[in-house]
Amino acid sequence: MEAPLNTDFSLGPSLPNPAQRMYWVGPRHLSGDDGRLCDTVADTLAGLGWTSLTIVRGRREPDEDPDDRQVLRSTVLHLSPDRLRWAQWVLADEPFHLGGLPIAWQVSARQDVSSPLAQWSAYFTPDLPGEVLADFLTALDAREQPATPLGDPGRVLDVVSSRGWIRDIDQPATTAIDPTFATHIRLGEIPPLIQDADPWTLTGEVDEPGLAGWQAWSEPVPGEGCLWAASFSASVPHDLVAAFADFLSSTVPVLRRVLPDSTRERLLRAPAT
Repeated sequence: MEAPLNTDFSLGPSLPNPAQRMYWVGPRHLSGDDGRLCDTVADTLAGLGWTSLTIVRGRREPDEDPDDRQVLRSTVLHLSPDRLRWAQWVLADEPFHLGGLPIAWQVSARQDVSSPLAQWSAYFTPDLPGEVLADFLTALDAREQPATPLGDPGRVLDVVSSRGWIRDIDQPATTAIDPTFATHIRLGEIPPLIQDADPWTLTGEVDEPGLAGWQAWSEPVPGEGCLWAASFSASVPHDLVAAFADFLSSTVPVLRRVLPDSTRERLLRAPAT
């Protein structure tokens, strides 16, 4: 759905409030997650027929009252019907950080059900627009073989370039930035702790070159931290990353009640009537 956008409407405080009016906003890569990243993705996966499981790990002392149990880790796991792909809401798990932000969702896929190991994983922090991640998971769900390499890396930047994103003058084959110079997408060495092929193997060893994978992040004000970040391990098929880039750079506005403080003055918006 398209809607005319302008910047002349005043919004209330950036707090979740059901009574707040809704607005169509853009660009979507600066729009935040509306405080609903967990629900938006979970609703999408439920609609695709994925199974939801809650995994709780804790410590229990002898004769301890159940209400006093110390929960150490709690993960909501969504599993596809064919068991080849899964998504975990890990924000409550004492997660590691990406771009200074905690990981909210981890998405993984494997070649076949006989292996317990993920072939690849992708990581997403809060304030990534929920529509982007939901559409990425829909594309993953539709893929017959989720771990089979497909496509070439050039497709990723071709998608964003067609929407006016600017290729880096020094690295035009691997890096692009949006026209507002806030959001980046790049193929390069992946950060530490990103799992690929074997989830127990950590990349980024001091004496070894790191693996190359796609990274995306939004930094509205240089030097003042990221709004959101996403990291794809080296084995994520390029066509899936291209799909993510397509949804991220889409010019179709999204509905929002809550706007990020760092981008609210940069967003175009129109009331949803």
